Order: sequence, then C-alpha cells, then structure tokens
Amino acid sequence: MRNKITIHLLLGVTVLLAVMMAGCAGTDTRESTGEYVDDSTITATVKAAIYNDPKLVVGQISVETFKGVVQLSGFVNSAQAAYTAEEIARSVKGVRSVRNSLIVK
Repeated sequence: MRNKITIHLLLGVTVLLAVMMAGCAGTDTRESTGEYVDDSTITATVKAAIYNDPKLVVGQISVETFKGVVQLSGFVNSAQAAYTAEEIARSVKGVRSVRNSLIVK
C-alpha cells in the first residue's frame, strides 16, 4: 500500500513539473522566460549605445525587442540619424534583425 502511495505521489510531482515547464516555453507570439531576459538585455544595450552616440536624441527613440528582433520607433532629425540608430542596433550582440520605423521630422 505504501509503495502505491509513493508511486502516485511521484507521478503527481512529475506531471506537475511537466506542466510548469510547458508554461515557461515560448511560442510564436509569446516569449519564454529566457527569451524575455535576453530581449530585455538587448533592449537595454541598444538604448545605452544610442544614448552614447552624440548625434542621436535618445528620448525621441523607442526601442523594443521581441525574440531578438529590435523595433525602433519615434522621431529623429535626419535620415542619417535614422540610419545611424539602425546600425547601432544591428551591432548589438544577439540582435537577429532590426525594424526601423523611425520618422524624420
């Protein structure tokens, strides 16, 4: 009887762990926990690199990352500034591609 309870308990714990691990997995529209952390790091690194470039105004540029794809949006003063921001984002480790939606004002 005791062995039966132990087996059922182990089975229950195994199923619970499997369900919890599935909840951490990513899908096409949702990041896994690891991807979220990686994307947050990429976003912070791109923002810092843009901030350190004297030709760019960081307050006017929004940076978002999803599964390694960086989205730049906001306003810049010239087409050259938009190009520079895109090149800075591309140079960051972990960036798969850049979508440049910056608007020249």
